[in-house]
Amino acid sequence: MQATEQHKNAEAISGWVRRWAPLLPGGEVLDLACGSGRHARHLVSLGHPVIALDHDPEMLEKAAGPGVTTSLVDLEAPGAAWPFAAGRFAGIVVTNYLHRPLFDAMIASLAPDGLLLYETFAEGNEEFGKPSNPNFLLQEGELLALALQQGLRVVAFEEGRVEQPKAALVQRICAVRPDFPRLAALLPAF
Repeated sequence: MQATEQHKNAEAISGWVRRWAPLLPGGEVLDLACGSGRHARHLVSLGHPVIALDHDPEMLEKAAGPGVTTSLVDLEAPGAAWPFAAGRFAGIVVTNYLHRPLFDAMIASLAPDGLLLYETFAEGNEEFGKPSNPNFLLQEGELLALALQQGLRVVAFEEGRVEQPKAALVQRICAVRPDFPRLAALLPAF
């Protein structure tokens, strides 16, 4: 694979995010562990102001741009606290990142009609390479269970093998807070 093709694949917007992001209600969106900002830029293109949070200043430099406010925070540092108020975000997008202690505070930061898009690796991914540490792999059905424990309504959930951008075992969820209007959950056609 040529270097430009590898860069293009690394920058590709997650199909899960592309599919469900149009459901985000108006307002500010958090791109948690944003990396180079591929999703932050997509969310801005959909009309949302975005907070792009990451622990890596080089990644945040790449993520910066019109409509994107960067936030340098290491949420895994000793004594780190969740930096956002309850009910702040219309949506939160997380891909390829898992730090379980954040889940309660993260969900609390969703507006009463907010939407969560989450996609990351699951147990069994070690067969395909990294991540292979159980601390970074969701257990079977874990993301679904966490969402339900938080009182979220699940619009869509998937668990299984993907081939793009590389072979992996993943879980992904689109879930909403209770005040999200049921009629606003327009399901895409297959």
